[in-house]
Amino acid sequence: MVSSDKKLLMKKKLKVILANPRGFCAGVVRAIDIVNRSLEKYGPPIYVRHEIVHNKYVVESLKKKGAIFVNEIDEVPEGAITIFSAHGVAKKVFGQAELLGLDVVDATCPLVEKVHEEGRKYHENGMEVILIGHKNHPEVVGTMGQVPGDVKLISTLEDALNFKPKDTKKISYITQTTLSIDDTSEIVKVLKNRFPNIKGPNLKDICYATQNRQSAIREIAKEVDLILVVGSKNSSNSNRLCEIGEAGDTPSFLVEDKNSIKLAWFESVKCVGISAGASAPEVLVDALIERLKVEFDLSLEVLDGQKEKVFFPLPERLGR
Repeated sequence: MVSSDKKLLMKKKLKVILANPRGFCAGVVRAIDIVNRSLEKYGPPIYVRHEIVHNKYVVESLKKKGAIFVNEIDEVPEGAITIFSAHGVAKKVFGQAELLGLDVVDATCPLVEKVHEEGRKYHENGMEVILIGHKNHPEVVGTMGQVPGDVKLISTLEDALNFKPKDTKKISYITQTTLSIDDTSEIVKVLKNRFPNIKGPNLKDICYATQNRQSAIREIAKEVDLILVVGSKNSSNSNRLCEIGEAGDTPSFLVEDKNSIKLAWFESVKCVGISAGASAPEVLVDALIERLKVEFDLSLEVLDGQKEKVFFPLPERLGR
């Protein structure tokens, strides 16, 4: 019989570098808190239009507490507490909710709301508005329904090169918050070269969490043989973290939880980097590390990174 000490010696050594920052951003924390506080204050069931954030674990956890997730608000009983997700919704959805007599709590991320305000301001100033983002993403759908006029969606460099404005001197752009400065820079460069008078947001208005998590992945990619990003398949920012790792020539995989890893990935790996998308809870990262400890003789290092102190208060009706 092999002793536990000998078993440990037989394990392959593996170094893990944890990205910092990783996981929940302030907007996600606020949205989840809104659902939890609503359940505490009003009691279940409460209804949530679409996933509150793009993470399966979070959604399933809230379902167990009494949250009911629906695709559209016509599935919600009259007068019920109804929460709109962190991604934001079009104005017409608010109108439909009012007609149906729903009691709405809006969990739209304040940074997304800021983009809505910028778009409306550009429109009021007589400018054509371009939205840089991914087609059919809930945030993009919501933003296009919040800004008046015919908002043009640009998703690729080809879109930017082919765009034909109504007036080359009256153009503006806004961006999906889960895209970073780096994600949008090439498209913005093309637009500025074609239309020198184009107006756009200040770089400081780009979502801090997206930029910080992507910067951390770029740092880790220089040091590791493999990157694991904890997040759901439908999470835009989580997928982007994987893409950035791959762009740095580091094999990168999106894993929903500890059971998603494949030991074959680690055959020639001595050092692995781990991060998590902005909608992925730390409990999933902890569980992944515990799983790796079972398989490997693990050493752990946490990357020095940007400190995040952003906090968004809850709606006044739920307390602060």
